[in-house]
Amino acid sequence: MPQDKSPSVQTSLHGEILCIHVNNPPVNALSLDVRVGLLNSIQNAQTNDSVRAVVIVGEGGCFIAGADIREFGSPPSAPSLPEVCDALESSTKLVVAALHGATLGGGLEIAMSAHYRVATREARFGLPEVTLGLLPGSGGTQRAPRLMGVVAAAEVILSGRQMTAGEALRAGLIDEIAEGANQQSVGITYAKRLLNSDTPIRRTRDIEVADKAAAATKLATLELQTSKQARGLFSPRKIIECLRAAVEMPFDQGLRRERELFLECMDSPQRKGLVHAFFSEREVLKVPEARAGSNRIVNRISVIGGGTMGAGISVAALNAGLHVTMLERDEESAKRGRENVEQVYDRLVNKERMTAAAKAEIMCRFGTTTHYADLAGVDMVIEAVFENMDVKTDVFKKLDLVCPPGTILATNTSYLDINNIAAVTSRPQDVIGLHFFSPAHIMKLLEIVVADKTSPQVVAAAFSMAKRLKKVPVRAGVCDGFIGNRILYVYREAANFMLEDGASPYEIDAALEEFGYAMGPYRTADLTGGDIGWATRKRKALTRDPKARYVEVADRLCERGWFGQKTQRGWYLYPNGSRSGWTDPEVLAIIDSERTRKGIVPRKFKPEEIVRRYMVAMVNEGAKVLQEGIALRPLDIDVAFVHGYGFPRYRGGPMKWADMQGLGGVLDDLRAYAREDAEFWKPADLLVQLVARGHDFGSLNRL
Repeated sequence: MPQDKSPSVQTSLHGEILCIHVNNPPVNALSLDVRVGLLNSIQNAQTNDSVRAVVIVGEGGCFIAGADIREFGSPPSAPSLPEVCDALESSTKLVVAALHGATLGGGLEIAMSAHYRVATREARFGLPEVTLGLLPGSGGTQRAPRLMGVVAAAEVILSGRQMTAGEALRAGLIDEIAEGANQQSVGITYAKRLLNSDTPIRRTRDIEVADKAAAATKLATLELQTSKQARGLFSPRKIIECLRAAVEMPFDQGLRRERELFLECMDSPQRKGLVHAFFSEREVLKVPEARAGSNRIVNRISVIGGGTMGAGISVAALNAGLHVTMLERDEESAKRGRENVEQVYDRLVNKERMTAAAKAEIMCRFGTTTHYADLAGVDMVIEAVFENMDVKTDVFKKLDLVCPPGTILATNTSYLDINNIAAVTSRPQDVIGLHFFSPAHIMKLLEIVVADKTSPQVVAAAFSMAKRLKKVPVRAGVCDGFIGNRILYVYREAANFMLEDGASPYEIDAALEEFGYAMGPYRTADLTGGDIGWATRKRKALTRDPKARYVEVADRLCERGWFGQKTQRGWYLYPNGSRSGWTDPEVLAIIDSERTRKGIVPRKFKPEEIVRRYMVAMVNEGAKVLQEGIALRPLDIDVAFVHGYGFPRYRGGPMKWADMQGLGGVLDDLRAYAREDAEFWKPADLLVQLVARGHDFGSLNRL
C-alpha cells in the first residue's frame, strides 16, 4: 500500500480495517497538510483489496476541533474540505468516524461524511461557525438536518453550542456510545461488528429529511425568531436559507447553495469583526508580566463585602473550585451575604440546572466571618466594599496587619486610584485591581488594573486566576475609570449632548439598538441604577472644568428619586415592576425645560448621526487611553467593550469599527464636531498621527 506523504496523517492496517490517524497537535485542526493526508489515505484505501473498512481517529485529546486558525484570511488551497468530505462519503469501503473529545466545525463535517459514527462518552460536538460570522460550508447544513432533523440541526448550528455524547445519540447525530477510553479500539471494534453483520454503506447524502412539510413550517417559525434575536447578524439568516435548501432541494443542489451562502458570509464585514474578536480574546492574555511567571498559588480567597458584587465574586470563585471566606462588618451582614450567595444556587436548583446535593457540596467550601484575623490563611483577598476611598483604605490597612507577606491584596474598585490604596500598606507590590462587572458570576470581563508598584508575579497570578474563573482578562493602567468606565463616561456625555440638543433618550436608544447593542445607554442606565452614575457625577463635581459643558437632565431625574427599574421609574416607566420600559412624557417635559433654561433650540438627529457621534466619541477617548498607556493595545479596548459594555461582537470592538470605517473619516468628523465644542471633540494626538502616517489602530496590536 502506498505510504501517505502527510506528516499530520498516518495510517495503520489492522487486518481488514485501515485506521487513518489525524495527528496535528494540539487540536488536530484541518490544515492543508491534514486535508491532503485524509484525501490520499481514503483514495489509497479504495485501491487496496485487503481493506474492507476505514476508521478515522484523532490522536491526542480530541477528534478534530475545526479549521486551522493559522489559515484564516489566506487564499484557499486544494484540496478543499468539501472535496475531502465528498471523498469520504463516496468511499466504496465502509467508513467509520471514531470520535472522542471535541469534534467541532469542520471536524464534525468530516464525521457526518463518514458512513457511521461511534463516540466515547466524554465526546462533545458542535458547529460553531456562526460565532465567526460564517456557516458550516462543507456540507454541515445539508447533512445535519438529514441526521438530526431540521429543528435539532438548526438549534446546534444557530447557537454554536456543544452537544454531549448523550444529546448527540438521542438526536441521531451519532450511532453509538462505546465504553472505553481508546478511540482506536472503539472504532475498530465497532467497524468489525458492522462488517460481521454485513451492514451496508449508508451515505448521509442519501438520507431524506424527515417530514419535509412539517420541517418547512418549522423553518418559517425559526426564520421569524432568528430575525428578532440575531440583531442585525448576517450569518444566522443565511443558515436558515441553507436549512431550507436541505428540505427543498436535492443534496448536490443544496450543497451548491450552501457554498454560495458561505462565500457571501466570507465577504461580510461582520466576519472581519467576529474574526478580530476571536483572535483578540487570545491576544489579551499576552501581557509583558506573563513572561515573569508566578509562584503565587491561589486556592483560598477571601471576599470583603457580601453585597451584590461581593456575592457574585464569591460565586465565581466557588464555581472555580476555590474555598471562599466572606468577611462582613457584623453577624447580620454576614448572614445576608451568605443568603445572597445561596440565592444564586437556589435559582439554579429551582430551574433544575443544579441538584441540591451539588449546591450543598459547593457551599461546604464557603464560610463567613466578622474577624479580620480569620483571613490570615488565605492566598488572595478581594475587597468589594462601598466605592469610597476612605472605606477602602481602612480595609487595606487592616489587611496589611493580618495577611502574611505574599498574600495578594485586590480591590474591586471601578474608578478609584489604586496607587493611593496600595500606599496605605507596607507591600504595595502585592496590591492589584480586579475590576469585576456585575453580575460578577456571569459577566466575562475582568479588568486587571496594574498599579505603579504591582509586581509582575502578582499580575501573572491575576491572569491565571482570571483563567480559573473563566473570565476574559484585560490589562489596564491606573486612571479614573481605567479603560472601560473612563471611555464610557465620554461617550455617555456625547449621548447627553445630543439629548439636550434635540434627540430624545428613546431615539438614541433605538438608534444604538439598531446598530447592534442589546440595550441603548438610557435603558442600560435604568437597569444598572441611575443613583450609581449620580454618585460618580457628584464625586467628580469638585474637579470638573467649570467651562466644560454639563448636561443636568439625569440629575433632575435622580433628584426625584427616579433611579430606574428598582424604583419603577427612570428614563422609562416600569409599571408594576415591569422590565420592559415605557416612554415617559414627564421625562420629555423635563428635557424640554432644561433646553429652555439654557436657551437651546432643539434640532433633529438622524439615527445614523446619533450612532456616528456616539462612536466617534468612544474611539477618540480610546485613542487617548492608548496614548497614555492605560491600555496596551487597541484590541484590549475592543475586548473590554465586547465583553463588558454590550458592544456588538460582530463589529469587532470600537477600535476595529474605526479601522473598518477609515480613520481619516473619523478624524474629519471630530474636526467638524469640534466647531461646536472644541474641548470635548478635540482629536487625540495618536489619532492625528496615525492618519498622517496612513496607519490604522490594527498596526498597534502587536506588543
